[in-house]
Amino acid sequence: MKTLEDKVCVVTGAGSGIGRALALNLAGRGALLALSDVDDAGLAATVDQVRAAGGREVRSDHLDVADRDAFASYAASVADHFGRVNVVVNNAGVALAGNLEDLEYADMDWIIGVNFWGVVHGTKEFLPHLIHSGDGHLVNISSLFGLVSMPGQSMYNASKYAVRGMSEAVREEMLIAGHPVGVTVVHPGGIKTAIARNARVSAREDKEKTAKLFDEKLAKMTPERAAEIIVRGILHNRARVLVGLDAHAVHHLAKLTGSRYQDIVARAGKRVLPDHTTVV
Repeated sequence: MKTLEDKVCVVTGAGSGIGRALALNLAGRGALLALSDVDDAGLAATVDQVRAAGGREVRSDHLDVADRDAFASYAASVADHFGRVNVVVNNAGVALAGNLEDLEYADMDWIIGVNFWGVVHGTKEFLPHLIHSGDGHLVNISSLFGLVSMPGQSMYNASKYAVRGMSEAVREEMLIAGHPVGVTVVHPGGIKTAIARNARVSAREDKEKTAKLFDEKLAKMTPERAAEIIVRGILHNRARVLVGLDAHAVHHLAKLTGSRYQDIVARAGKRVLPDHTTVV
């Protein structure tokens, strides 16, 4: 895929953050958009911005990506509406902070439902349409925490590692079958989004301190810059895209130290993290 002009692009979680920035970036490149979110107000704001920026065509839908039947109906409706689907970005995601022993099963089911099953649903339901397009690209958003593990992030890590593994296998399957579909897995570091403020936490976590730590110390890159890097990855058909200097640095540290990176992270966590607070 050398251009996004006249391509039908689907973006989940488009109501804010990276999803909104991707919608605006893609619209600026002449793409036709199918945007979704559970945040109706945020999604409406994104649509208004896309239209104000001169977006050619934008469709918006309320969608809970964890709802399998709803996602199946949505994918069929989008394909019928536009007649084709060229790019799918499974971006919707949530966060959950807390040590595993302190987490509730309901919250664990919630994060896996959105972060993992949401990506599976988006991949499986849209993949036939991407193949049929003759010029398709699948983008699944993992995380830096899909490459390295962090304390207090066991279920977030689990969901993002799962996205990475599933997506890399799908890419291999597309190559073996000779299907015209590129697959990119994205691993963002700290991006200035509302994910920490909207996260769930265990009863032992101080949500305000957790969000403040993320917003003030860790979130360094704007969503707009992240979107530009992701779109460039699509156009260059990259299998893996790291977003942010922190993502590159931590990933290389883990490669250099092997499993010993866990000891380094644990020691740093004792010094950096506030009492009973973890990083999202």
